[in-house]
Formats: sequence, structure tokens, C-alpha cells
Amino acid sequence: MLEELKQPGRFCWNELMTSDVAGAKKFYGELFGWQMEESTCGGVDYITLKANGDEIGGITAATDEMPPMWGGYVTVSDVDASAAKAVAMGGSICVPAQDIPDGRFCMIKDPQGAMLSLFSHSG
Repeated sequence: MLEELKQPGRFCWNELMTSDVAGAKKFYGELFGWQMEESTCGGVDYITLKANGDEIGGITAATDEMPPMWGGYVTVSDVDASAAKAVAMGGSICVPAQDIPDGRFCMIKDPQGAMLSLFSHSG
């Protein structure tokens, strides 16, 4: 990941949850020329997207809880503190803070109903 995306307040990752992972790989690979690397994260199949070798996002299967959509991640210094601040400001927690490879994340919902993921990088 590009170092400048690790600065708090910057969008750092984009993730597609889709009902057709194979179709999305083909579509976005051809549309943008993205490279794709397959892996498993927490028992879930995951595709890491790369542009010119730089990791920029991922693709995973949609679920009943998370319908097909693109979701953005914003870098924060402390996921737990930022989530608590969001709740204090009228937001809510959709996915509680948890550790994942390379950091910690949670998903919040703003008072207007839009969802956004918060991410703090490890190391």
C-alpha cells in the first residue's frame, strides 16, 4: 500500500462485495487493467486488487448482511477511539472493531445512514 494512504483522514482501501466474484474479476480486470491476487482471509476467499503493482483494494463475495456494493476504508490513528467518537456524534457501529491482516478495522454508519469502514495500519 502506498505510504501516503496510511495518513489519517485518507481513503486507503476500496472493497467490492459482489454476488459474482468471477464476473467482477473479469469486468474490472479488463476495464482498468488491475492485477489480482487470490488468497484466503479468515476462511473467506479474497482477491487483492493491484494497480501497477500497488495494492488498492479487494473483492469478496457478498453476504446476506453485506449486499453487493463498493465500500471505502479511511485511515484513522485508533479504530476503537474513532468508532467511539462516531457513536458519540450520532453514528452507529455496523461491524465491531477487529484485527485483520495488516491492521484493525470497523464499519460505522453515519447519522444519515451511509456506511464507511475505518482502518488503522499495523506497523
